[in-house]
This record gives sequence, structure tokens and C-alpha cells, in this order.
Amino acid sequence: MRDIFNAFLLGLFCAAAAGCNRNAPPPTALEAPVASAPVVPAQPTGEKPTKTAKAAAPAGGVPFYTYEVVKVLPHDPGAFTQGLVFLNGALFESTGLNGQSTLRKVNFETGQVLKRVDVPAEYFAEGLTVLGDKAYQLTWKNHKGFVYDLASFRLEKEFAYEGEGWGLTTDGRWLILSDGTDQIRFLDPGTFETKRSIHVRFQGSPVGQLNELEYVNGEIFANIWRADYVVRINPEDGSVAGVIDFSGLLGAPDRSLDTDVLNGIAYDAAGQRLFVTGKKWPKLFEVRLKPRG
Repeated sequence: MRDIFNAFLLGLFCAAAAGCNRNAPPPTALEAPVASAPVVPAQPTGEKPTKTAKAAAPAGGVPFYTYEVVKVLPHDPGAFTQGLVFLNGALFESTGLNGQSTLRKVNFETGQVLKRVDVPAEYFAEGLTVLGDKAYQLTWKNHKGFVYDLASFRLEKEFAYEGEGWGLTTDGRWLILSDGTDQIRFLDPGTFETKRSIHVRFQGSPVGQLNELEYVNGEIFANIWRADYVVRINPEDGSVAGVIDFSGLLGAPDRSLDTDVLNGIAYDAAGQRLFVTGKKWPKLFEVRLKPRG
């Protein structure tokens, strides 16, 4: 069984210490243990989890999940999605690529862009989160982030951080940042100082290529770059508490030469709904998680 897990890690999770090839083809999923009970996206940040929020892991294993599609919604196929947030009935989205990067407010039911600000062409925008009345957006290699007034999208200030910027979320207190390695940092939203960090581990082995992040019911959900998988991370110690297989979510008829990887997780805390999409995907999916079997 341990050999299966090791093969899974080698094929799916590319740790930074191993020297990932960013031009390599997406990994092939291998078989893995399944969970014995379903998981339900549960309470908003700060509330106690529901009894169904976590699935029991098989002996010696980590729960694995698949999904069922609840609803299919339109998404701008030109949006290179890097960050996604659901708030007050709307989506806030950060899109990437130099010269195409934006911050947007989107009607999630129609896909209509309600508000938009373009990021200067020298920046490749990345992760996004909202804390209070501010939106925080990362850039990939510029070691710089932006703080916007959420209502007006007016740029209020910039902030600096070490390393690359990939994903960003919040637990309601800290800004939680991924940089493409196995490390996740917790930043003070006022000073942007790193207060602590965790290293993500799957049964003791490092998990790199952590991309877009979303804080869901006391866990950090993270896209794995170039894979159809999302990992559920314990924010206290970095251990992987579950793996979600989103293989086949976007069917072949909806793909084009521009279609890129799965990336984008948003959680509606009030409605307990989970949404996922991808870079230049024409669809946004509301999904419900279930044990893989």
C-alpha cells in the first residue's frame, strides 16, 4: 500500500525540492484509497464544523473524493483564472497573463463582468482574496501585491513578499499565500509580515506546485498545478487531509486549443456551495463532493 502512495506522489505531486519541470505534461492519476463517508462543504469561517464536514479515512490512508455536478454556469473563456472568491452573491476573480491581467466582479449566474480593473501589463496577476472591505491580489514574479477598495476597485497600496506569488486566501485573520513550493505562509494583513508557515505533506512526503487556494470550513483547499486534483490541507501542521479528483469535469466538446488547467476554487459560506473552474474554461461548476469508489 505504501508503494501505491509513493507512486501516487511521484506521479501527481511534484515537490519543489525535486525540481519540477513546469513544461512537463499533466501527471496521470493512479488508484488510491477511497473515503468511507461523504464530505459536505460546511460552515463559514469562524463557525464550528458540521458533523458531516469530514470523512473518515481508511486505515493508514487519506480520504479521496470525486464529485457530482450540481449546476453548470457560464464562465468567460478568455479569463485566465488565477484567483476566485465568492462573496455576497457575486464572484471576484483575478485573471493572469502579462497584458491581460485583471481584477473583476462577475455575475456568477450569467458570467457577465460587472466591474473590472486592468492590471499594468508588466504584471502577471495571480491569487486573490477578500478580507473586510479590501481585495488583495498577488503577482507571479514581481514580489508585489495590490490592495484594492472592494467597493470601487480603487488601488490603495502595494505590498511586498519574498518568492513567487501563486495562490491567496484568508481564514478571516491572516492572508494565506502559496508560492508554488510545498510552503504556505500566513501573512499579517496590516504589515504583510510572515507570522508563521507550514510545509504541506502527504503521508510525510512534500507536496509542491500548490496553486490557487480557498479556505473552506477550517481547511485550505489547494489546486495542484497541471493536475485535476485539489488537496485539502490542515492549516495547523500542513498535513493533507483529503484529495479531490476532478478528472473529466470539463468535457472534450468544451475544450479548445486555448483551454488550460483546472484552477479556481470559490466557496459560498452562506449557501455552503463549492464552485470550481479553470484557466480559459467556458464553464463554472457548482459541485458536491462524494467518496471516490
